Amino acid sequence: MKTWVNGRMLDDPDQPVLTATDHGVTVGDGVFESIKVVDGRAFALTRHLDRLVSSAKGIGLDRVDLGAVRAGIDAALAAEHLAFGRLRVTVTGGPGPLGSGRGDAPYSLLVSAVPMQPLPTVTDVMTVPWTRNERSAVAGLKTTSYAENVVALARATEQGASEAVFANTQGHLCEGTGSNVFYVVDGELRTPTLASGCLAGVTRALVLDWCGGREVDEPIEVAEAADEVFLVSTTRDVQAVRRWNGRELPAPGPVTAEAQRVWREREAADIDP
Repeated sequence: MKTWVNGRMLDDPDQPVLTATDHGVTVGDGVFESIKVVDGRAFALTRHLDRLVSSAKGIGLDRVDLGAVRAGIDAALAAEHLAFGRLRVTVTGGPGPLGSGRGDAPYSLLVSAVPMQPLPTVTDVMTVPWTRNERSAVAGLKTTSYAENVVALARATEQGASEAVFANTQGHLCEGTGSNVFYVVDGELRTPTLASGCLAGVTRALVLDWCGGREVDEPIEVAEAADEVFLVSTTRDVQAVRRWNGRELPAPGPVTAEAQRVWREREAADIDP
């Protein structure tokens, strides 16, 4: 792993770089982006940086220096060529009080680049009993406050699944811990609206642009009984769901297979769509 922190590349990516009072450490006050690297280049970088700024503004970190972010990305990618990998860009509130209130210290900015293996093209998921709050102050923002996701994913892993799926407080399908969910009913491709509280996924937006589909909020039971289901995310691309709560599904079904084909074709044609 190659890591750049606050303007400098680290000789040792494991060396300590944050203070014990950094707000990202003490209260999870931060935002991040995971960005796929293909042949040494960041995929859909403009969209990811736009979302980083949007998430940061959403939690009150409104002074993110995109010039510094891009410099960190360039430095991390130049340190070692990645044929296939992932960038992690993290912005935290910086050193602050040991409580929810922020100080006035500069933000902390970290960029890491690490090789990655492609994920399987099929997976199993399960619904967890906890809900997403679509009216939360951080609904739809990509924050570093991931404890809820850690707990849910651990439950799914115990049951042999690779992803946990949440409903929201209305009982509507929302999202996975790190993915958006698409499903097929009577040949129609559907996915929840952003009003459901789900993350405005970069891959989600591209699939809607490239493959169509209807954004609709409806009970999670509709999706659980769908003809086909697939997950999308930066690391998953378009990943067919083989089982949901133990129920067998075609993986991939015809709509999913077409979405995978279109994704491969369009991704190869434009590094920054």
